[in-house]
Amino acid sequence: MTSTVSTQLVRYTRARDTVGRTLLYIAIIAVTLVTIFPIYWMLVSTLQPNSYTLHYPPPFFPQEIRFAQFGELFAGHPVANWLKNSFLIALMSMLLCTALTVVGAYTLSSLRWRGRSAFGLFLLVTQMLPEVLVLIPLYIMYSRLDLLNQLPTLSVVDAAFALPICIWILKGVFDSVPPEVLDAALVDGCSELSTAWRIVLPLSTPGLVAVAVVAFFAGWNEYLYASILLGSTELMPASVGLTTLKGLSGVQVEQYMAAGMVFSILPVVFYLSMQRYIISGLTAGAVKG
Repeated sequence: MTSTVSTQLVRYTRARDTVGRTLLYIAIIAVTLVTIFPIYWMLVSTLQPNSYTLHYPPPFFPQEIRFAQFGELFAGHPVANWLKNSFLIALMSMLLCTALTVVGAYTLSSLRWRGRSAFGLFLLVTQMLPEVLVLIPLYIMYSRLDLLNQLPTLSVVDAAFALPICIWILKGVFDSVPPEVLDAALVDGCSELSTAWRIVLPLSTPGLVAVAVVAFFAGWNEYLYASILLGSTELMPASVGLTTLKGLSGVQVEQYMAAGMVFSILPVVFYLSMQRYIISGLTAGAVKG
């Protein structure tokens, strides 16, 4: 009797686990499809002619594949210049934000000074403020200082808004460095600056890469301040320039989708190439050894 009950219990447990795993896989597949479908539809709308995309109901699979829209896009619009401006803004934001993040994170993590916790909390609170809140004061200040229509000044704004979250990311990485290592470096005669440069930074390379990627995306995806602080069409980044396509007569749907694909390719490639470092960097401070 006992053996029969045990066997039934084991079968019930296995059946329950099987049903649970099946439901989990179904949920994962459903979420994946919902996430990937917009990307797939953008690809289909890019490759097939405009007549198929605007037909109702539109075909689920591309009926005709053509690549001429990419050449037409770059020939008819200054997309290459927009992408160059976006890359310069993102690059300057990344370099500036990474340099300031190292200083801020090391100050909060390794140095002992009065008000350190309150300052760290203040940095976190600044992330909750909407960007539009400081748009008008920032515009007035930049206008009076004659700093409008300059890519470096926009990169400073992007770096400033990405700085708090980057500092907290890197602070967690610095906190995971064993204090014994820092004490040993100080005993051997290293200064605080030398310890940070020779010991902490080499041990925190994944965290630095994660911070750099976050800052790069902040500059690459910038739209609000770019549309206000950059009035010149020659300095227009891709995030702003692509929005002007929908207001131009004669722009085909496949060209608009092709512009979106071109704008998305660089950050995707950049992220995939740095993915291993990003994951280890974001989780480095989760558990202290």
